[in-house]
Amino acid sequence: MSIRQWPAAERPREKLLAQGAGALSDAELLAIFLRTGVAGKSAVALARDLITDFGGLRAMLRADLAGFSAARGLGPAKYAQLQAVLELARRHLAEELQRGDALSDPLAAERFLRARLRDLDHEVFAALFLDAQHRVLAFEVLAHGTIDGAAVYPREVVKAALRHHAAALIFAHNHPSGVVEPSAADRALTERLRQALATIDVRVLDHLVIGEGVPASFAARGWL
Repeated sequence: MSIRQWPAAERPREKLLAQGAGALSDAELLAIFLRTGVAGKSAVALARDLITDFGGLRAMLRADLAGFSAARGLGPAKYAQLQAVLELARRHLAEELQRGDALSDPLAAERFLRARLRDLDHEVFAALFLDAQHRVLAFEVLAHGTIDGAAVYPREVVKAALRHHAAALIFAHNHPSGVVEPSAADRALTERLRQALATIDVRVLDHLVIGEGVPASFAARGWL
């Protein structure tokens, strides 16, 4: 039976319009994106199979062009559409941190940083630069690394803070392993950066470690 023959309350699109996107399962949301199924399978059934085959929705969203396009019912056109949707989501989160806006909601920074860093397959160290009123000045990636590390130099971070005329920073880096627990090296680096930035009167407000689940916050743990 095709989705068009389902009761209206069970069709993903109608269900979304009536109850909101949060009421839909991963497969139902993906089915709306797919629009159509394949021979012998509805869009919802195909979506369930794809999520299972990829090992989860997030793994599917992270797939490269070749891996994504090789799956039944997908292809380069769908890959392009999906990347556009993901980029729209990132830009939507970035609008919460528009230049000149006061950072009144710390969770907005967390959502933005998670969206930018969580799904990378290599380690990246980045910072949000803020003025004295904690208004966002800029976001900048300060270092790219391998699967397990990124070289961060305090002198370059100080230069970046001066370039952006920052009064405060929020650091963030990702752990590609998914484990958010900060390492001893993470703590040591943060302390070196804090000391270097203190010489130019720039405060480090937090350092977030991004991975699976809730990011680890140095500030919440009393480490800053």
